[in-house]
Amino acid sequence: MSKIELFEHERALAYNQFVATWIPNYYSFLDAVPKILREVTPKKILVAGCGTGNEIVRFLQQDEQWEVTGVDPSPEMIVQAKEQLKDFPNVRLIEGVVADLDTDQKYQAATLLLVLHFLEDNGDKLRTLQDIAERLVPGAPFVMLDITGDRIQLADNLKILKYLLPEGIDAAQIEERLQRIQNDLFAVSEHRIAALFEESGFEAPVRFFQSSIYMGWISKKK
Repeated sequence: MSKIELFEHERALAYNQFVATWIPNYYSFLDAVPKILREVTPKKILVAGCGTGNEIVRFLQQDEQWEVTGVDPSPEMIVQAKEQLKDFPNVRLIEGVVADLDTDQKYQAATLLLVLHFLEDNGDKLRTLQDIAERLVPGAPFVMLDITGDRIQLADNLKILKYLLPEGIDAAQIEERLQRIQNDLFAVSEHRIAALFEESGFEAPVRFFQSSIYMGWISKKK
């Protein structure tokens, strides 16, 4: 059974402010994703780890014909997503993980944003990617955003991240967060990301976005 990182209580309530603060160009990345996937037809997309629904909003703002299934294990994140997306009938939100979804239901695209680095590389990362691949049609694009890098690359990019953070964050808070990224999360190298993609049923990924430690990848289901 995979260890699942749940965002609950204060973490869930503060999530949108947190990602805007700590991920430079986060919303620019979100705005780019529906553009990259604009040619997907029919427009049925799986949003794994949908959180509060930020990326789903971007899809619906670009093209309300998207049929979106969002999945997240955190009850409180799903509550927030439902509130944010209550006016869109073409969105289905499920409390759970991708493995809970019927494999007979296939999607034409999928996203996995800011999830994989919470999972250990002991089979958990691979199973998550396999679960997504099993629910996609062949050739379906898959977009992922994640903290990426071996220890040296991660340390170098964390130094850059310090310069990109908004003014006014307490220095002790910055140091605590950077230490957590280095020591408590499970980032892997770009080489390992590529290997995981290919082993789980995707083509070798292309990195199309980077903002310090955060890298965006796109691939296709084999």
